[in-house]
Amino acid sequence: MASAETNAEALALQALVWTLGDESRARRLLDLTGLEPSDLRARAGDAVVLAATLSFLESYEPDLVACAEALEISPEQLVAARAILERA
Repeated sequence: MASAETNAEALALQALVWTLGDESRARRLLDLTGLEPSDLRARAGDAVVLAATLSFLESYEPDLVACAEALEISPEQLVAARAILERA
């Protein structure tokens, strides 16, 4: 696996953990993606699920910015990670 893809996956996993840390945000993620909690647990490392998580954050800029701040990165890095994962 390419280094950029590995980094994108690691970043997306951190973003997923951050997203799930808030119950209402986690519920919105599940509602919008159609995933069930068991599906999410089983597929958490799947590039499609990780890209969907980052796309979810992108769709609501306050969450994107808050997640980036929590991870001490720029929002653009999350957007770039999504693009990498969608190509994987």
